Order: sequence, then structure tokens, then C-alpha cells
Amino acid sequence: MGISQYDPAARGRPAWNAGRQVGAKRALKIRQIWAIRFFLDREGRMRDRALFDLAIDSKLRGCDLVKLKIGTLVTGHDIRARAMVIQQKTGRPVQFEITTDARTSLLAWLERRGGSVEDFAFPSRADPKDHLSTRQYARLVDEWVTAIGLRKEEYGTHSLRRTKASLIYKATGNLRAVQILLGHTKIENTVRYLGVDVEDALELAEHTEV
Repeated sequence: MGISQYDPAARGRPAWNAGRQVGAKRALKIRQIWAIRFFLDREGRMRDRALFDLAIDSKLRGCDLVKLKIGTLVTGHDIRARAMVIQQKTGRPVQFEITTDARTSLLAWLERRGGSVEDFAFPSRADPKDHLSTRQYARLVDEWVTAIGLRKEEYGTHSLRRTKASLIYKATGNLRAVQILLGHTKIENTVRYLGVDVEDALELAEHTEV
């Protein structure tokens, strides 16, 4: 059997995913969420606490999260209870809630951060007029999960996007609601994203009396 010229092994180079864990990243469990919050509070990392809380609540992709502007999150002197953004990937609007914990950490951060409604909520350190990069956001997530004893290979920015969606699905079994919250155009995408399988479907059926 021959070897394709496009096979990295043919040139003595390892494949791009050699030794890496590929596939969907794990969602965080509630105790892990609070462990990360405790770590960030203990270290006095006000910005990171606000970013983490907002990532969990918003269920946004990293590219949308880092581009949030202050005006999207605030109304007057208060943090909004709900906000809306246009997704970069789909061009469709998606709404999200901002719960009490997230509003508290966001308010503390934005009071320290200052700026106008047109400024990014999480600015770049290299250029204060620009936003935090998705690469830096990914590095922060790696640091957070590692700090509480998790393997960074198993978690990433999509872990934060999936976390609340997974908890909502497990509590309600309502795929349509999760589809809306994630901003997916097709429910099939939501099924794949959450890793819903036959066992999930049967378990839901067994707990439904008719």
C-alpha cells in the first residue's frame, strides 16, 4: 500500500492532532464553576471574574464575547438583566440573561475599568482601544481550569459556552429552548453540540408519565 504525498507521516512530520485530544470540550460542573470563582476572587482578578461569569451566562462564542461593548451591558448606572448581540458566525441576533452574580462582578469591573459605552468591556492590554483577543481569552480559560486541577486538554472556551446550556438541557430536556439560547439555526446542531444521544432520549422518556 502506498502513502499519499499529502500524508504528514510521508515527510516525517507528525499529524497536527498527534497527542492532542480532539472533539467537543467538556462542560463545567457547578462545583467546578464555583471553584474557579473562588480562585479568581482569592487572587483578586476582578476582570477575569467578570469575564468568566459573563461567559457562563451569555453562552457566547469567544469571538462574540471579547467584542462586547460596555453599552451592550449597561443601562444608566446599572448592568442590564438581559442583553442582545449579533453573532459573528451566523449574523443572527441572540439574547442572553445576566444573572445576579454576573451583574455584581461586571459592575465591580466596569467601575474600575471606566470608559464610555462605545468602549470594549474587556480591552486589550497591548492596545486599550482594541478588545481582548480570542487567543488571550483561550489562554485565560486554560489558566482557570488548570488552577482547579482540571486538564486544559479537556476544556476550552467552548466549555464555558456549553456549560449553562448543558445544565438547562439536563434540568428541562427542552432542546428548542437551548437552541434559541445558543443561537443555532438548526436543532440538529444543538443535538450534536450537547452530545445528546439515545441514552439521554430514553432517560427523558422514562421520567415522563402519560
